[in-house]
Amino acid sequence: MQPTTQPTAPELEILKLLWHEEPRTAREIHDEIEKIFDWSYSSTRKTLERMGDKEFIEIQTQGNKKIYLAKLDKMKTLATFAQDFAKRVFEIDGPLPVAMFTDSKLIDDGEIDDLEKLLNDLEKSSKG
Repeated sequence: MQPTTQPTAPELEILKLLWHEEPRTAREIHDEIEKIFDWSYSSTRKTLERMGDKEFIEIQTQGNKKIYLAKLDKMKTLATFAQDFAKRVFEIDGPLPVAMFTDSKLIDDGEIDDLEKLLNDLEKSSKG
């Protein structure tokens, strides 16, 4: 499921953590995210709650703690961000070259073809 709104920059950072390794606890997420945003633990927890409300993540209870899993599809989310950025910032109206993602730490070689298909599908749907 892809929501109609895109994640904010902090939400995207949390999703990237979850796409790399999940499930994670709030403490595990906070220990990584505070390096980027210099947040308090309560800010991380509040952001996780909002992300759950937006259905960006799944929140499960395991014993006495909550664990978090990404609900957003990584490739669809990244393709949407890439296309939006290309159109808004660079005013690119054509298909995006998938070669620009080959050195990504977030996308492995097996996912490049999926990303290319998604980018092409997004381009077609934006013109149709």
